[in-house]
Amino acid sequence: MSVDDETSGWQLTESDPGVFTELLKSLGLPLIVDDLYSLEPDSLAALQPLHALIFLFKWIPTSSSDNTATQRVGTDEPDFPGFFAHQVVNNAYLLQFTQGMDPQTRGLVITKTQSLSPPSAFSLDGLGLPKKTEDAYHFVVYVPSGEGWLKTAREVIEARINTYPVGALEFSLLALRDDPLPSLQSELEHYQSIGNSSMASEILSRIHSENAKRERWAFENSLRRHNHVGLVQALLLALAQGGKLSSAEEAAKKVMKERIEQRKARGGDMDED
Repeated sequence: MSVDDETSGWQLTESDPGVFTELLKSLGLPLIVDDLYSLEPDSLAALQPLHALIFLFKWIPTSSSDNTATQRVGTDEPDFPGFFAHQVVNNAYLLQFTQGMDPQTRGLVITKTQSLSPPSAFSLDGLGLPKKTEDAYHFVVYVPSGEGWLKTAREVIEARINTYPVGALEFSLLALRDDPLPSLQSELEHYQSIGNSSMASEILSRIHSENAKRERWAFENSLRRHNHVGLVQALLLALAQGGKLSSAEEAAKKVMKERIEQRKARGGDMDED
């Protein structure tokens, strides 16, 4: 990470349901975030009531013919009770209360907020590496606004997805919903009380699935918090002492070269550095 990255003032947020759910939990909100793999009505109905759709996508410069859509996304409506800050740097996913400012100014103010910069264990400055513009990824959140909000959000998201090649992985979609565990627990007690063992077994299976998912989220989040620098250093030292570091390095280069060739074959871009 370069000094410019460290002082940009933006905190990177991974598009992961476990990350968002833990943030909501820390705020005391009885909501969770789930992966959404389809925008079909049946998939959306299974997650009702939906409170928001969180769409992450790789921003690609559009042609002048798309100016209308771009302006619609970036318009600040004074009567809207939500928050919008115009993202003026790449990878900007941070909420800051800057009421009374226009979106452009909000983005600039947050960018200059040094206390929000994440710490970094590595710096690539001074290595003479070529400068390259980072890919820009943007979060867009669609919230209920009228009866047809979900239909409108679906159309906009599908239109964006259709601009990418088939099989592209430059986007993800999450759904903000009520925590299903309390209602599932109530259903379980109900079916158990009336002796419906079949339905009780089905509900119990869903509860176990939800709990297993949360355990996985907790484990993954613990890995995100952990500083693995010491482990990496110890592994490299052990390989060097065992005379295996050079062979491991060559094997890693071979694997990376294969990945680069595969990426280029798909029309992507990846530096060999």
